[in-house]
Amino acid sequence: MNQRFYSLDVFRGATVCLMILVNNPGSWSHMYAPLKHAAWHGLTPTDLVFPFFLFAVGNAMAFVLPRLEAAGPAVFWKKVLKRAVIIFAIGLFLNWLPFVKWSEGELVFRPWVDPNNPASGVRIFGVLQRIAVCYLLAAVIVYYGKQRGAFLGGLILLLIYWALCIAGNPADPYSLKGWFGTNIDISILGPAHIYKGEGMPFDPEGLVSTIPAVVQVIFGYLAGDYIRRNSKTSTPELAAFEREPGGQPKGLYPMLTGLFVISVGLLVTGFCWDTVFPINKKIWTSSYTIYTTGLALLTLATMIYLIEIKKWRGGLTRFFDVFGKNALFVFALSAFLPKTLSLIRLGDGVNPWNWLYKKVLQYVPGAPENGSLAYALCVILLMWAICYWMDRKKIYVKV
Repeated sequence: MNQRFYSLDVFRGATVCLMILVNNPGSWSHMYAPLKHAAWHGLTPTDLVFPFFLFAVGNAMAFVLPRLEAAGPAVFWKKVLKRAVIIFAIGLFLNWLPFVKWSEGELVFRPWVDPNNPASGVRIFGVLQRIAVCYLLAAVIVYYGKQRGAFLGGLILLLIYWALCIAGNPADPYSLKGWFGTNIDISILGPAHIYKGEGMPFDPEGLVSTIPAVVQVIFGYLAGDYIRRNSKTSTPELAAFEREPGGQPKGLYPMLTGLFVISVGLLVTGFCWDTVFPINKKIWTSSYTIYTTGLALLTLATMIYLIEIKKWRGGLTRFFDVFGKNALFVFALSAFLPKTLSLIRLGDGVNPWNWLYKKVLQYVPGAPENGSLAYALCVILLMWAICYWMDRKKIYVKV
């Protein structure tokens, strides 16, 4: 087992699967409430997906970093910088893709900044870009700070971010227009390169709100490191899996108890902090980081119990595991296909990507959300089929 639990891979795969689900509805106008982000403060299940993935990035780091530490600083920096740059570049590539757009019946080049509208251009940040930056900064903090330094550093970053929010606009620190980070993002990135989906320049994956998101990866690392260290006993073998008379691995129970206790502590802390620093995904508040880390840890501990101890393994775990083996690739592919296929016009707003929804699934009986959800599930099945084929062929795309 090499102390790497199968449940960690299933956790990551399930997170990627949910990311694809919420990002690919048949119609953005017809979505069930749990598949939408919270309008501002608060949480929906969709608001858990991104922090869970960052938490999973930290988990994986806990099993890789010891090898990089043993190899020395030069290997560490080469590996971490290369990975961060590649992930960031892929995200930027997808933002600019497909490099052309339809204008007055013809395809024209999509410029970095629109010469006719200087406020419009290619968005610089996004999901993959945030993953890249968080991975890089968290890896450096963990590498040089070790476990204790990383934990203290994470707490300090959360408190600093809270103080900056208050200092930036004491009268209205947590509203869309009052949040201090937008002006900083615009001044550094430029208004042309900021997300405008909120009706104004505001980037939910911008520079400033990345500060607490880094801590999500750090906490994921600390959880993974705790699992790795505490799944061992005094014997050099995998004595963590020393069997009780009933055949269950008794060495896992103390570790799981610790995970459950820590998760409850984080949930209570995040809930209490929410009363003065509202839980908010779009500005990634510190209370949001703490609370979603608690939920991620609780979910992971439950999966370890069910999968590693109770041996609940079957079609469902296999389904998610396949996604986890090519996580970044399949997420990028789920963005690449709709962007490129949408260029092919079949008439009446139909293209090869939305044909199934436009011609078939939007006519599913009942609420219009039914057809939209059915389409998203079809996208999941398509992505799974690709991942399953890659797994059978032992093709794993890693950066």
